[in-house]
Amino acid sequence: MSRSVRLYIIVTLIALIISFIIFRIVAPPPPNHIVFAAGADGGAYAQTAETYRVAFEAEGIELEIINTSGSGDNLELLRSGGADAAIVQGGVSSEEDKAELMSLGTIFYEPLWVFFRDGTGILNVDELDLRGFDNLRIAAGTETSGTRLLANRLLDENGVEATILPVSGAEGAAALQNGEVDVLMAVSGPTAPYISDLLSDPAISVLSFPRALAYERRTPFLKRVIFPEGGLDLEGNIPSAPIELIAPVAEVAVGHDLHPAIQALLIEVMVETHRGGTLLSEPGAFPGPDRADLPLAEEAERYYEQGPSFLRTVFPFAVANFLERAWVLAIPLLTLVFPLVKAAPPLYRWRTRRKIYVWYKDLRELEGRGWATDDTSERAEVIEALQALQAEVGQVEVPESYTDELYRLRSHILFVSQLMQKLNDGATTAPIPHGTDSIQFASS
Repeated sequence: MSRSVRLYIIVTLIALIISFIIFRIVAPPPPNHIVFAAGADGGAYAQTAETYRVAFEAEGIELEIINTSGSGDNLELLRSGGADAAIVQGGVSSEEDKAELMSLGTIFYEPLWVFFRDGTGILNVDELDLRGFDNLRIAAGTETSGTRLLANRLLDENGVEATILPVSGAEGAAALQNGEVDVLMAVSGPTAPYISDLLSDPAISVLSFPRALAYERRTPFLKRVIFPEGGLDLEGNIPSAPIELIAPVAEVAVGHDLHPAIQALLIEVMVETHRGGTLLSEPGAFPGPDRADLPLAEEAERYYEQGPSFLRTVFPFAVANFLERAWVLAIPLLTLVFPLVKAAPPLYRWRTRRKIYVWYKDLRELEGRGWATDDTSERAEVIEALQALQAEVGQVEVPESYTDELYRLRSHILFVSQLMQKLNDGATTAPIPHGTDSIQFASS
């Protein structure tokens, strides 16, 4: 392998090493494990998180699910770093949350169901709106659950004084059916088993909100939705009439430090999971930026405006992510490599010429030692050193453009070696004036 090729290899390796270091610092790879805070086991949040987990697993990333009591716990986990992402109910975020967390978009409506023991069917009477629940026992979830936070707000706005019990969901439904509570307030998707059980129970009534539009207009995170007649069971016509509900919007929240590639992948999974529509929303309504309670992440803004990146539409996640990260360094890398490659030939010429000049310096010193002594043994050492120098120079490979200088050097070494040998053999009868037959070197 020629020296020029070796030099190019060295330059390339240096550039690659520098690029790798910069690559790891400027564009670090995404993690292969993230923690996702869901909700109660078996609830809508947990079911959604499980769908996400399967999708992430297909891309080689582990999504660990943490079951919690609700949105309050999820927000706390995000703020403390105990979770990387979470599903959060709209309207429960504090100002502190909005400063520290971001939204990747809303994913589905979560209607507030209000059930009570009555037996008269679906009620749609003004006086039986939330204002009629004074002094009742209301099951509304634990203090950190999204249901409790929303229930407290709505009951306060309606001036209701009631006893709030920390049960909800399936446990609250059982308590309602057993007469342990008078009212159940639950934020849940309509597919939850206990919702269909209560809608099918003739002893249980559900409140259809007559003032749903007022709640929507007064509260940005609430949406008036209609659960259709027969939505759960067409044959049994359950429910037997449309139900007007108010619904916060669930969103996926993340911290500012979550890798952008993971954010993008999570948005893609959200699109795949929720774009088909539900009994409460048209296809294509979710996911999206509308009614997000937290500030929308830049990655989400870009996605909802432009769609997935071109590379992601062509390559799997891992390949697309690598290429996108590499592209960040493409211009700096070219800026680094081009001068190095451009400087390689002049650098190589300078190194070659410098080595020849160094050998000439060694040759001058050896000749000087030979002239300076009358001791034949010392001069013999000089001759051996000259022979070693000749052998070293003879093994050197240089470009053809430098062979002239190399052979000139070798002839000069031979000349000095022969001159020293003549001095030792006594062929010179009189001292040869130093500088007469010695080599005159051009200065470097």
